[in-house]
Amino acid sequence: MTDADPPSSRTVVPIDPMELLSETFDRGQVTDLRHRVASCATSAGMTGQRLDDFVLAVNELITNAVRHGGGRGRLQMWRDTRSMFCEVSDSGQGIGSDQLHNRERPAPNTAGGWGLWLTERLTDTMAVATGPDGTTVRVSLSLSGGGPGTGVGTDVDDPVGQQRR
Repeated sequence: MTDADPPSSRTVVPIDPMELLSETFDRGQVTDLRHRVASCATSAGMTGQRLDDFVLAVNELITNAVRHGGGRGRLQMWRDTRSMFCEVSDSGQGIGSDQLHNRERPAPNTAGGWGLWLTERLTDTMAVATGPDGTTVRVSLSLSGGGPGTGVGTDVDDPVGQQRR
């Protein structure tokens, strides 16, 4: 989805859910932030493969923000009674429409292009807002049951700000 409003101008306030983590980051903080995401998700009750999938998906978003989104970003992580959510925003040039809508698996010998593809498969939902002033990606994964990667709720045509402002 593309969104005319730059993600960085959004004020994101939790609706009733518990906010677990909210911070800005740069290249030097990726590893520490990944560990904090894992710790917060574990404290919220996420375990096993679901925990691993969530942490890997969020790590891909953090890495994309650093590599392609201006070298820094903002992460917000929260939960409600059923799901864990994470939103990563950057101030890069945005994601091209062709790349955003490409659902094909990258070629095995491709060094890049795996981040969003993998994130979409590891989570229950993924929504993307992108434009010339940056990108915001929101993912969710239920705290129990089901399996990630179903693509249920994955949407690149609805603004991520619709569910949480």
